[in-house]
Amino acid sequence: MFLENTVNHKEQFGWIEVICGSMFSGKTEELIRRLKRAQFAKQKVEIFKPAIDVRYDDEMVVSHDANEIRSTPVPAAANIRILADTCDVVGIDEAQFFDDEIVSVCNDLANKGIRVIVAGLDMDFKGNPFGPMPALMATAEYVTKVHAVCTRTGNLAQFSFRKSKKDDLVLLGETDEYEPLSRAAYYKASLREKVKEIEVTDPKELSKNSEKPNE
Repeated sequence: MFLENTVNHKEQFGWIEVICGSMFSGKTEELIRRLKRAQFAKQKVEIFKPAIDVRYDDEMVVSHDANEIRSTPVPAAANIRILADTCDVVGIDEAQFFDDEIVSVCNDLANKGIRVIVAGLDMDFKGNPFGPMPALMATAEYVTKVHAVCTRTGNLAQFSFRKSKKDDLVLLGETDEYEPLSRAAYYKASLREKVKEIEVTDPKELSKNSEKPNE
């Protein structure tokens, strides 16, 4: 369970919160919820997202259930350090798409007394740790892992299974490209894909080839 910190005016340091999980787990929705609460409290809030994420809107951070909040698209993590210097709260969506400098940027902001809230995929479609997310999770004061519901078993899902044959690490997509799966469902689906790639030769063909005289 996530317990939001209270402000200690004697300690002029901020902190880092990481919200992670699979596709369709509600990461962005939770990010927006925390940021809107800060805005309601009249805190100075800035939200950033990678410029490559234009699935729903060029400037808005939008969750899968159409909840949204205005953001600033940036091409690199270094831009955030400059633009967020005077904020009380900084939100960063889709952190896995940023370069590794995002880790030092978040820590620098927190050291200046800023509350930094980061959301992103913790694993890529192959089930490997995604980009700078492991380092962000390691240096954060608070880590919240949210889960989707597996489309095949109904259990909690933590894997983002890619349904297409595309092998690019970064591939923006929705339900047409991805589905959330539990560990068991992901393992079975991955195994099926590997079996499909195996070339099977008909034994009869092998027999015919062996009977042919050498030329």
